[in-house]
Amino acid sequence: MELRDVVAIGGKPGLHKIVGRRNNGLIVESIDDRKKRIPTSLTQKVSILDDISMYTYDDDVRLSEVFKNLDAQVKGGLEIPVKKDGGDAIRDFFRKVLPSFDEDQVYVSDILKLCSWYKILDGHIDFQAEPKEDEGESAATDDSKKKAAKPKAKPTQQKVSAKSAPAKAPKVTQRKMS
Repeated sequence: MELRDVVAIGGKPGLHKIVGRRNNGLIVESIDDRKKRIPTSLTQKVSILDDISMYTYDDDVRLSEVFKNLDAQVKGGLEIPVKKDGGDAIRDFFRKVLPSFDEDQVYVSDILKLCSWYKILDGHIDFQAEPKEDEGESAATDDSKKKAAKPKAKPTQQKVSAKSAPAKAPKVTQRKMS
């Protein structure tokens, strides 16, 4: 499982793994012991974790990089804060993980949510591994390169004959009733 397979759903606790797609949403499975599957609708706010980034003073940093830094710090002995530690202690912790984070735009609640997501994903994702490229995406790009190299044939126009022309609607006449 990778971050592009994990979503956060607005109004639902925890994280979910994408297991299927439908015309009007996704089918997701909770990442916990229950493994409960639920459908999402188009009206629900669904955020794919791979698309999320955090504000820094220089540029935005993708969540995968933040998780990689957090994992290295936690494996090095840094303890993850809890809500009752206080805002200053939580910000000090996050300065060790992402030193240049924008303190005006990244709130304490965001840091706590990031830490809770890390705890959920810790046993399921290898944060230090490089993300894999989809085989379907690479095959699609190879196909598009091949198609771009071949000249396109001109579309042929079909002639409409009298026999294949659409039938006209019958003429309707009014009759008087006697």
